Amino acid sequence: MDKTIPDLATAVSGIEDGMTVMIGGFGGSGAPIELIHALIDRHVRTGHPTGLTVVNNNAGNGHVGLAALIEQGMVGKLICSFPRSADPKVFTDLYLAGGIELELVPQGTLAERIRAGGAGIPAFYTPTSFGTDLAKGKPVEEFEGRSYVQERWLKADYALIKADTGDTMGNLTFRMAARNFAPLMATAAAHTIVQVTRLVEAGGIDPEVVVTPGIFVQGVVEVPDPAQEEVLNRADAHYPEVA
Repeated sequence: MDKTIPDLATAVSGIEDGMTVMIGGFGGSGAPIELIHALIDRHVRTGHPTGLTVVNNNAGNGHVGLAALIEQGMVGKLICSFPRSADPKVFTDLYLAGGIELELVPQGTLAERIRAGGAGIPAFYTPTSFGTDLAKGKPVEEFEGRSYVQERWLKADYALIKADTGDTMGNLTFRMAARNFAPLMATAAAHTIVQVTRLVEAGGIDPEVVVTPGIFVQGVVEVPDPAQEEVLNRADAHYPEVA
């Protein structure tokens, strides 16, 4: 039952070309920077993985984290709510050049599609997006005099998320807003890999405060001093570092 992984490279070693990867975070809050950078390191060494479909709330900022993953040409499609955030230049330039596909999803719908994937619900109806371009081609039904758009579940091969404290069995707690999409993504992925700031033994977390039970987690790696996206961007950081 020990789900600890010795290092970041091992943690991301199972992600292959063409997979769908959910990445936690709301902007920089809860973004698993070290896991993303480890995946980039693997790509630099081997040329893989490529052609990933990434599910995230936004399109990354600056030249670190998700933006760096996109900049390395590893992402073929992005499913997100906010492709234009604080500094989305990497994604914007690539999208305008036709180098990446975008599926735009309203934020509440994105969260519910992920939740549905984890709950085994293939589709649901929402009034959000009715009458807009985002509803084109989707089934529409009327309930109690109001039109609703059918949306499909979202599932992933892998979820990469960040938690505050985890135990060796994969039980997790989160720090404030860093919780965001992570618990939902953990339920909707076949393999959930988590970087935790503090790793404790089984029983080291009060069961009453566990947010994500270990049954949804396949691997935990400790990162005691995780980087923060906004801090890196203020320092004009690039990953990999520009020579």
